[in-house]
Amino acid sequence: MRTADGSWAPSPGGLVRALLPMLRDSGGMWAGWTGSVDDAPEPFNLDGVDLHPIPLSQSEHDDYYEGFSNDSLWPLYHDAMRDPSFKAEQWAAYVAVNQRFAETLVEVAPPDAVIWVHDYHLQLVPSMVRRLRPDALIGFFLHVPFPPWELFARLPWRDEIIDGLLGADLVGFQRAIGASNFAAIAQQLNADLDVEEADADGFTITRAVEGGDDTDRDGGHITTAGVFPISIDVDEFDLLAAERNVRRAAAALRTSLGNPEVILLGVDRLDYTKGIGLRMRAFRSLLEDGTLDADRCVMIQVATPTREAVEHYRDERHEIERLVGEINGRYSRIGHPVLHYLYRGLPIEQLVALYLAADVMLVTPLRDGMNLVAKEYVASRRDVNGVLVLSEFAGAADQLIDAVLVNPHDEQALRDAIATAVEMHHPERTARMAKLRSAVARSDVRGWAERFLRELEAAR
Repeated sequence: MRTADGSWAPSPGGLVRALLPMLRDSGGMWAGWTGSVDDAPEPFNLDGVDLHPIPLSQSEHDDYYEGFSNDSLWPLYHDAMRDPSFKAEQWAAYVAVNQRFAETLVEVAPPDAVIWVHDYHLQLVPSMVRRLRPDALIGFFLHVPFPPWELFARLPWRDEIIDGLLGADLVGFQRAIGASNFAAIAQQLNADLDVEEADADGFTITRAVEGGDDTDRDGGHITTAGVFPISIDVDEFDLLAAERNVRRAAAALRTSLGNPEVILLGVDRLDYTKGIGLRMRAFRSLLEDGTLDADRCVMIQVATPTREAVEHYRDERHEIERLVGEINGRYSRIGHPVLHYLYRGLPIEQLVALYLAADVMLVTPLRDGMNLVAKEYVASRRDVNGVLVLSEFAGAADQLIDAVLVNPHDEQALRDAIATAVEMHHPERTARMAKLRSAVARSDVRGWAERFLRELEAAR
């Protein structure tokens, strides 16, 4: 990514931190968009890794990225909470950009290369690469949920998306239901595919070539769909939580809030899938009936700006800001807001300080591929304290079973979960957190990447 002064620096995301050392050690390269429109620098090397920028024009950003990717696929893959738009010109831009990525990869990849494609923005790339470079070993990982047939069937270009994904040797999903949905839809759309359940978390999908072998790499081949729940850099959060300046920042934060008995925290991108509004309404309801005392409890909500050009996201921001004003107007005292709202991203050190200060972490998305905030909170709690309230519809719920799990669509259940977390006694809090930390520690982001690449190599 470009920094404010125009220089280059690794993105702060956990995926980048996990893969850069592997690319450096293996002599691999990274191809991707710079994040700025009409930005087309020449390939360059950063920290020992070759980078190949792929440009997007303003119209492609609008139609491919904000349009088809985030106004069609994103809502569709998240249970169609907002009506997805299906516009032919946006689909055309999606195809064109996917083709540009595929051609770049084909041009720079050495013979018998391993190519790993990421996320819903690039679902056509695997089959495009396979047609051009049948020698390549192709992996694809979907970071978001994959929908069931009754939702996916709405997509006018459903056959093309499935065909694109079937170009990969290995397609990875966050949860078993994603792999299952993909396998079922692939067979629904093409009865000639042979789909077999490989194990509890995987499927093999064989596409035969007329007059050829089932594993002919020029079209007919075996695609494996597997489950690879992503994680975080556990050591990074654990070490940050131990730093004196971070612990002091957490203590200072608590003091600045008036030393409340309970701090509740939410950290999310400002997205309609994250359930921020439902969470705030539950908090308001608990204040209204006296279950929570505004003199004892404070809530902090960090909302990172995202996709501000998309109408659904602007509407969500306005609704959240309206709720913040309403709750503070009714329940705050002068100088002591009951709900603190930050509409901006925070450096990782400040996030960890917030995690240390928070007694209750609220992670209540309506639908989420994984949600790494839940794991970050757990990894930061070296004191083995704090309570995680976690949506059943986040992928993290499969692993973090000792959280207070909740259906966020159920208003009463969400109220009860928050109240349970606030009133939970210390022995139960520490017992639950110890188990959560053990679950997170068993798999970090490097282990996730190594496992995926190991499974992909096995496809040779």
